[in-house]
Amino acid sequence: MSDEQQLSRRKLMAGIGSGLVATAVSPVSAQERGGPTAQPMADPTTKYPKPPYKFTRQPWPGLASKMDPPPDHGEKSYKGSGRLMGRKALITGGDSGMGRAAAIAYAREGADVAINYFPTEEPDAKEVVALIHAEGRKAVAIPGDLRDEKFAKSLVGKAISELGGLDILVSNAARQQEFAQITDMPDEEFDWIIKTNIYAPYYIIKSAIPHLQPGSTIIATTSEQAYDPSPDLYAYAQTKAATMNFVKSLAKALGPKGIRINGVAPGPIYTPLQISGGATEQKFTNFGGNYPLGRAGQPAELASIFVQLASQDASYTTGNVYGAGGGDGQP
Repeated sequence: MSDEQQLSRRKLMAGIGSGLVATAVSPVSAQERGGPTAQPMADPTTKYPKPPYKFTRQPWPGLASKMDPPPDHGEKSYKGSGRLMGRKALITGGDSGMGRAAAIAYAREGADVAINYFPTEEPDAKEVVALIHAEGRKAVAIPGDLRDEKFAKSLVGKAISELGGLDILVSNAARQQEFAQITDMPDEEFDWIIKTNIYAPYYIIKSAIPHLQPGSTIIATTSEQAYDPSPDLYAYAQTKAATMNFVKSLAKALGPKGIRINGVAPGPIYTPLQISGGATEQKFTNFGGNYPLGRAGQPAELASIFVQLASQDASYTTGNVYGAGGGDGQP
């Protein structure tokens, strides 16, 4: 090799080396790599609307799409990263509120999702199905009344048939109605709440367990009402205390099978639950206003909790209840 050729080769190798060094030390943004970008800092006290909220009563169960302003379920804000890729989830009450936030997040994390909802909630459910499809995931809509024992017992089978399996079950649907005094509550209303909030999860979870493989997870929505009940939510509050209790009980029973179960305990969250009989106009108008963050929470603010509890990152987490209470309460 001539002196000139050797010099050219040294220059070439030096150039490649310096290029590699520059690549190693030059920061490349996530946006340039095509990955997710960091969320901007936001003051949690002003991130979402604060009271007073507009109260427009709706017949039960209410529609999120008719609330003014509508709740944020993460339709535009939630960004997935593949944490639940290939998983198959069933969510009761998946048309609105925290169930809808979980459905959107799960789809964006790579899961196929079946949602159950009351038949009159079809308009909201169609929006959720469209959002799941937009992520290229399978969406299954299963309308029905969870008070119906036959339907509740068949729900899991329908979801498995359509999804091709099941490894995430979110027991979220609930009925909440306020009555100033226990003497104001009709017996049939108490029965409705108990059947929806206690019997239905029993039937659904019992039906699901034989199909759940090790690594599967169950998530139940409880409430701050479980440990700090309001005087006008006599029936609802006790069902949420029962939900928190069965999470802890089933965690001990299912742990040896490799199935995890946890709970999510929200504080005041802006959903149709309140404007369809769950709260008085006076209470809803200032909903969450006396909490440290000064406002009600939005369903989107709980989505990441449902994702974390469903993901394999939380493989040692079972029998726990995670709160999102705006600074007031437990756990």
